[in-house]
This record gives sequence, structure tokens and C-alpha cells, in this order.
Amino acid sequence: MHPHHKQHGHGSAFGHGMHIGPGSRARRGDVQSAVIALLKEQGMHGYQMIQELSERTDGAWSPSPGSIYPTLQSLEKQGLVTSEKDGGRRIFTLTEAGLAHAEALPDQAPWDEMAVESDPAKRLREAFHALMTATVQVGRSGSVGHMEKTADVLVEARRGIYEVLAGDE
Repeated sequence: MHPHHKQHGHGSAFGHGMHIGPGSRARRGDVQSAVIALLKEQGMHGYQMIQELSERTDGAWSPSPGSIYPTLQSLEKQGLVTSEKDGGRRIFTLTEAGLAHAEALPDQAPWDEMAVESDPAKRLREAFHALMTATVQVGRSGSVGHMEKTADVLVEARRGIYEVLAGDE
């Protein structure tokens, strides 16, 4: 997400930002959008979100518990996220309102901006994550027809990938 898009006004609970590269910080709206985008894929606990964001940016965006947990609390108060205890951890999931909010966000994941554009392996991983997200969404809310068509698209994509490997650069 571009830093100028979708800024949300939030209280001081968002005072701690996520660090992006040397000395820079994510904006509050980016932190919230990242959490929502992750929860759109699956329910997670806070530490898992921290790990996912760090992995997806090869460490360029390394969130702190001081940015993730207050964001989750705020989203829960807004009715966008719910949580339940699972063993010693609290698993967060999107509510119906949270899912609707997630659908309204830009297609580009908030962490994509932190990517190093010239890294082809990173670009490949991000494209794969975006494909996974879209596929999960079809599985959650698509009709049987949507699911069948999506499966066909995925089969064709796999074929195309093997053609790339078999061909010359």
C-alpha cells in the first residue's frame, strides 16, 4: 500500500511503529492494513504475524510487539477482529466486518512496498503469496463454479511454470 493511501486516524496506542530498513518506520495505517491482510489469509497469533511480516520482507520490515499488539487490541475494539485462547496463545481472526474491510483495501499487500524491487526471488515469493491469498479467498467465499474455474486457472499456471523451466531464457 502506498503511504499516502488509506491513512487512518488512531490514538496513541499506535505510537510504536514497525521498522522498515535503516531508521525508517511504517505508518499506523500500514501496520493496521498489514495485520488485516495477514488475517485475511488465516487466523494467527501476534508473534506469528511478526514472523510473517519479517519473512515476507526479508527482514526489511521487522515489526515489534509494541506495534502489533496495540493494533490488534484496537481492531478488536472496532469489531474488525476477534480472538480466542488456544493453549497459551491468543489466535486472532477477522469478523464479518473485518473481512469486508479487508476486501476494501488495495490489492497490493502493505508489505510489498518494502520489497527490494530488483530481487527476482523476492518478487517470485510475493507473487506466490498474492496468488495464495486470492485462492484462499475463493475457497472462503466463492461459489462452486468459482472454485472450479480457479482450480483450472491454477492448473494452467502450473503448466506455464513448467514451460518456463523447460524453455530457454
